Formats: sequence, C-alpha cells, structure tokens
Amino acid sequence: MSPAQKIRLYPFRHRQQDVIVASFEYDASLVNMIKQLPGACWSRTLKSWYFPKNIFNLHRFFEAFKEVAYTDYSALKSNSLQVSEQEEDSKTYPPRNPVELPKGYLEMLDQKRYSDNTKKIYTAYMRDFMVVFKGRDIEKISKEQINQYILWLIKTKDISASQQNQRINAIKFYYEKVLGGEKHHYQIERPRKKRHLPDVLSKEEIGKMLMVSENSKHKCLLALLYSCGLRRSEAINLRIEDIDSKRMLIKVKGAKGDKDRYVPLSKHLLFLFREYFKEYKPKEYLFTGQGGTLQYSGESISKVVKAAAIKAGINKRVYPHILRHSFATHHLEQGTDLRFIQELLGHESSKTTERYTHVAQNHITKIKNPMDDIFENST
Repeated sequence: MSPAQKIRLYPFRHRQQDVIVASFEYDASLVNMIKQLPGACWSRTLKSWYFPKNIFNLHRFFEAFKEVAYTDYSALKSNSLQVSEQEEDSKTYPPRNPVELPKGYLEMLDQKRYSDNTKKIYTAYMRDFMVVFKGRDIEKISKEQINQYILWLIKTKDISASQQNQRINAIKFYYEKVLGGEKHHYQIERPRKKRHLPDVLSKEEIGKMLMVSENSKHKCLLALLYSCGLRRSEAINLRIEDIDSKRMLIKVKGAKGDKDRYVPLSKHLLFLFREYFKEYKPKEYLFTGQGGTLQYSGESISKVVKAAAIKAGINKRVYPHILRHSFATHHLEQGTDLRFIQELLGHESSKTTERYTHVAQNHITKIKNPMDDIFENST
C-alpha cells in the first residue's frame, strides 16, 4: 500500500440521516479494514463507505488507519453539511436552523410524550411555517392565512397528502396545545386520502424465503417479522428479556403510540431462536450488527428481506412491511377474528385492520362471479 493513500472524511445527508462519508481511491486492504469498524455501510449511489453520524468515532477511525493512510478530517470541523441528490429538493426551503421555535412548543411535545421521530418532524415543519411568517406576531396568524400557506406548499412545493397532514398537525399543535386555542378555529380542509391496498406474499413465497436463507440470524429475522407481524422498528428494539419461552409470548415494548403489546411466540420460531442463540450469543438486543453491541439497522433488515426474495425467485417488490401485511392477511384467511388481528398488530383503529379484508383471498373468492352464471346457464 502506498504511504500516500489518503482518506477524506466529510459530513453528508444520506437516506434521511446524517452520516460521515469516508472517501478514498479503491484499495482492497483499506476496504477490508473499514469493514471491521462498527456501523460501516457501502453506498452504491455515493460510491463510498459511510457511517451513521451518531455512532461515528473519529478517534477510533484515526487510530485504525494512522499506520496506513493519511486521514483528512478538516471538513468535519465546519458546520456545512452536503446533501445527497436523492434528498435534495429543487424547491428548497429557507434554512430552518436560525429560526427559534415558539416558546413552549418543544416542552409541550415532551410533556405529551411524542416520539422522537414525531418531534423531529413537527419542529422542522413548524420552523418552515415561522420562516414564511417571519416578522409577524405568530399568535395572530389567522385560519385563512394558514390555509393560504398550506395551499402555497401544495402548489409550489408539490407536497404529498401525507406531508400536508403532518404540516397541518404541526401547526395545529402550536395553536391548540401550546396556546390552548379552540379546535374549530383551526380546522383546515384535509386532502382526501388515497386508498392503497397492502401488498401480500403467499405462504409458499414466504416459505421459499425462509428455505433459501442459510444464515441463522437472517432466517430468524424473517420468521420473526412474519410470524409476529412486527414492524421493522419493533424487531430492532427487541431485547432478549422480551422473549418469554415459558408462556410462549413476545413482549413488544414502546411500539407505535408508545404502547406495549404481547404477540404469540411460534414453536418453530422458538426453535430458530435457539439455533440462532447458540451461534451468535446475543447479550442485550435480540439482533445486533457487526461486533455484537450495536442494534441492527433498519437498512440491514431491508437488505436481508430483499436478498431472500431475490434468492427465492420472487419477481415482485418485497420489503420488510410486506411480511406484516402477509401475517395479517393470512390470519384473516384462516378465520382469525378481526379484533384479535387488530390487537396483534397494535392498531389503534379497527378501520386500519379492516383494509386486509380487501386482499384476503377467502373474502374475495367466495363471491360468485356473474360471468360464471352466464356460461353455466348457456351450457
């Protein structure tokens, strides 16, 4: 390896997270070394290795490479942050950071125990709102002005219906919760929600994915997502203590809405757990990345699911949440009560669970097609 080899570190915004990119000319030895560091990920779009910013350790990185390469980390000293082309919005917003949130906004979010992700979204969208009305008394903005602001976002920023709702909620939170205003004064017309039916895999397709997964961790993860109907984040946060093999239950803690629930533990999943435990010996979290200390990442779970689907020859879009959809649909098809499915999935409203009736095979195929009547009567 040439002593002139250089690694440049710089901050970046990639896949909706702050990361540290390590850029260098290809060298097999450097690649092998960087793979050993916690959190190292390869990006095909960046054509570089990167680390989640919240776990990156500059001292550890410098010590690992000081004998073989020069590490240029000058870009980390500045406050500038580059943004991936995938994240970059051609219709950019004014910078949010210089804008101070209204007094009590963040404190009320904490008091109401909103999730970290919701707090992040609400504060960002509230800052956007304040940038537009900068210099105005924010407490005196009228309903009509808020409506015009939302309409402007739709027309000029082309925001989705989902984002429109989130932005409305962020603004309403301030006027209703922080200031204690009347709800009816801030009733902003909502977009009509599009109804998308969930994608579903057959039992045979899921069986194939499990069969082709030779890695015990990957097989265990796939089986868990499907047999318990878990969200990706719920699987990541599971700890060993949450597995109750005596009662054959798994406790899902702090799920969506900060609610706990129990889901049944399949005897076949328990067998896979035991095989996985023998090989990987997890200590705290059920699934960890390289090194065995850090939680498994959501991106890693997506890769595992997609790789299994490709290997199984499934020619459709497959992603972690499709296993949850399949779990609910298959339960409905085998006659499980809808209210019980709702409880297993942790849905707040039964309406959310009812959408699976539109894809459950037994609910659709039991309806006689009038076309069959025509041909039966003509013969």
